[in-house]
Amino acid sequence: MRDTHVASPVKTTPSSDPGKYERPPLLKKPKTLDDSDSDATPRFPGPLFPAVRRLATTPPASRPPLSNLRVSVGDDPSPLDSPFSDRDWVYPAFLGHHPAKSRVAHKASKLQKFDPPVSTARGHADDPNRKVISGKQLIGAAPVKKVEKDVKLASSQLGVTRSNSGSGFPSKRIGLFKRSLALYLLGFICMIAVPYTFYLQIRVQKLQVENNELRILCSDRLEDSENSKILLHEDRALVSDWSNTESRTVALYTVVVTLLMPFVLYKYLDYLPKFKTLSKGMKNSQEEVPLNKRIAYMVDVCFSVYPYAKLLALLFATIFLIAFGGLALYVVSDGSFAEALWLSWTFVADSGNHADRVGTGPRIVSVSISSGGMLIFAMMLGLVSDAISEKVDSLRKGKSEVIERNHILILGWSDKLGSLLKQLAIANKSIGGGVVVVLAERDKEEMEMDIAKLEFDLMGTSVICRSGSPLILADLKKVSVSKARAIIVLASDENADQSDARALRVVLSLTGVKEGLRGHVVVEMSDLDNEPLVKLVGGDLIETIVAHDVIGRLMIQCALQPGLAQIWEDILGFENAEFYIKRWPQLDGLRFEDVLISFPDAIPCGVKVAADGGKIILNPDDSYILKEGDEVLVIAEDDDTYSPGPLPEVRRGLFPKIADPPKYPEKILFCGWRRDIDDMIIVLEAFLAPGSELWIFSEVPEKDREKKLIDGGLDISKLENIRLVHREGNAVIRRHLESLPLETFDSILILADELLEDSIVHSDSRSLATLLLIRDIQSKRLPNKDTSSTSLRLSGFSHSSWISEMQQASDKSIIISEILDSRTRNLVSVSRISDYVLSNELVSMALAMVAEDKQINRVLEELFAEEGNEMCIKPAEFYLFDQEELSFHDIMIRGRQRQEIIIGYRLANTERAIINPSEKSQPRKWSLDDVFVVISSNE
Repeated sequence: MRDTHVASPVKTTPSSDPGKYERPPLLKKPKTLDDSDSDATPRFPGPLFPAVRRLATTPPASRPPLSNLRVSVGDDPSPLDSPFSDRDWVYPAFLGHHPAKSRVAHKASKLQKFDPPVSTARGHADDPNRKVISGKQLIGAAPVKKVEKDVKLASSQLGVTRSNSGSGFPSKRIGLFKRSLALYLLGFICMIAVPYTFYLQIRVQKLQVENNELRILCSDRLEDSENSKILLHEDRALVSDWSNTESRTVALYTVVVTLLMPFVLYKYLDYLPKFKTLSKGMKNSQEEVPLNKRIAYMVDVCFSVYPYAKLLALLFATIFLIAFGGLALYVVSDGSFAEALWLSWTFVADSGNHADRVGTGPRIVSVSISSGGMLIFAMMLGLVSDAISEKVDSLRKGKSEVIERNHILILGWSDKLGSLLKQLAIANKSIGGGVVVVLAERDKEEMEMDIAKLEFDLMGTSVICRSGSPLILADLKKVSVSKARAIIVLASDENADQSDARALRVVLSLTGVKEGLRGHVVVEMSDLDNEPLVKLVGGDLIETIVAHDVIGRLMIQCALQPGLAQIWEDILGFENAEFYIKRWPQLDGLRFEDVLISFPDAIPCGVKVAADGGKIILNPDDSYILKEGDEVLVIAEDDDTYSPGPLPEVRRGLFPKIADPPKYPEKILFCGWRRDIDDMIIVLEAFLAPGSELWIFSEVPEKDREKKLIDGGLDISKLENIRLVHREGNAVIRRHLESLPLETFDSILILADELLEDSIVHSDSRSLATLLLIRDIQSKRLPNKDTSSTSLRLSGFSHSSWISEMQQASDKSIIISEILDSRTRNLVSVSRISDYVLSNELVSMALAMVAEDKQINRVLEELFAEEGNEMCIKPAEFYLFDQEELSFHDIMIRGRQRQEIIIGYRLANTERAIINPSEKSQPRKWSLDDVFVVISSNE
């Protein structure tokens, strides 16, 4: 331990007179008395007294003379046999210069009470540079007796200081203890005196009753005279009056004590020994919390935790007011206690009943009771109002539980919700409407207002909105997730990775529902690369629809097959014909060729094979025979509008057997950059002929494109049918677009750029601006347009006026725009400048269809894939002669010879195609300008 008080260094100057002191030297280091020199006693000059160590523990009176002292100074090493121990004390320096004679012990100051002495010599116990000298070697050595007196005085003063500093706190504690003892004694006396008073009064009452009985006994022995009766009556009246007086006195004391008790408890509650013991026993409490604050805190917690605590407190206050008011009325009135209780209740229930009171005391008490009744009534009104407001607020915010079964649950909120609700309402129209529950992290009123703005008829379907998070199990249970027949998880309006990450967390929450899930889960994904992870977590209950992938494949199919967008809208939507799967036992044993014409109101497209684990086969062979358990996939108006009938008569006459035209190289332009553009290139590689070119015009630097394509899983070196041509520029800047040979492209696809995928309005505005600029540039370059590629492409469709019109409208290329907002769709449809694709609506249709029947997802996956069966448009010359009269069933049979299933047609003089036409057995004349919609294999 280092010295805290260091004196100035010793400066010795030679003097001619050794007995004369010119100036007392100041010591810098502590001096310790030397044992070896007991004769010479050093003097300790200077303003500070040096550190002195005690060698013995005996009291100063019995201690031997302080002769074995030594002083250490300088840097001389200390002897090894140093007698100093850790128990040596240090004389404090704040006592000042030590006197030559003893002083009277004085009371220590506050500083001396709380400042402990600082050891300055212990730090030098092991100092090798310490020098031990005798008293004679000190400059200006003082007499031995003087040093002894100084040391004794220092020791006595230190003892006094310790005794005084140690007795400071006990004196305060003694005073506090005396006051507490007086309070405790007073409380104890009150506690004993009150019960004893009640005991004496009860005792006196019993004696009075005994005296009364004795009087009655004595009066029976006396003569039945008038005087004795009067005396008996007076005695009984006296006893009754005395008894009433005593009971009223007790009631008065009770009222007074009850009124004073809260104030006394509030004032002296912290002095109760029991509570003080508890408060001192609290762990890690730096300060003692008053008991009144703790009681207030406990009451606050009780009201916050227990919902019925306020009601119980109000009930207790009412009962207490009635009882206490009845007791007070009993004191100031002449009636019985029961009558006083009843009057107290009437004053509490109706504050105007106290108007007929007579007397000062009854009026004061009745007014007080009425005031308390009004306060309680106001509190009751407040509680009732709060309860009603809380319930209404809970209903308004969507916090109540949904008690539904067999409903459709939608988790999340996005711009696709409107079209999704519309499709679900149309699907449930045949059963009189259903129930759709929406759970999203939005306010219930806002959701209901947004749904009301959609302005379409729900056709009996009820839409229930609830506010909550799909990631919280309590919110999922609130919407009866375990009883829903289908659950739709919408992608959020974030970027693709964040949206898919949220969808994955929602699926994890759904798998954690203890009651299990009754229906299947349809998850909308944004990136195809994240689909396997969600299926891995969800298992067989999960059906995924990758929105970007579906739209990308549809755009490619629509670019290669003009007008296919309208057909897909008709098939995916519930307004017209859609896919259904059902078992028909009466068809067991029939060949698929006969099953194809067995439904007058539906068109069979495939078979669900029960023996193959429920695998769905699209466009099976004619020789396939339906077995027990097999189901038939059809395109029909609704699930209850079709059934098999008798086989119709068909004509299998001769027809032109024209082979499909060969594929010719094409030139396609992509405007924009999608995150799944690598998947679109792979699909184009499968559809296009060798020698085709794919131009990519985007703001993404060319040096970064190849890296992104490779990261997406595309091996550019393995592309055999198409060649990539990169151009860098902005699709909304005219001079950048003019640098492209826009008049030479067969198809132009305007993609929703990934940089704007978070904003639907900006993405659609950009797509629309690009579309208008491209059309304007093409119109000005029309005389220089080379139509050789178009003629080669449509050489096999020379008689198709509809396809020719779509392909060569205004002598411009086919432009497919990825439109996300329905409002932008209306602008494009009115202007008739593009064969568009409405992304959000098509995805919503697919979600609704898979939600109604999860098996349809297998069908859509195959139709969207680059391999297997696909939906396409074929000219009429493949199936009939010009002006030939045939029924639709006849044409279907002819299509089977081409291994195709004809599902609809479009006449030359109409604008829309008809899917699943009615009156299939009725003959009619056909033109070569007509076209047919078929499902065929692309192999």
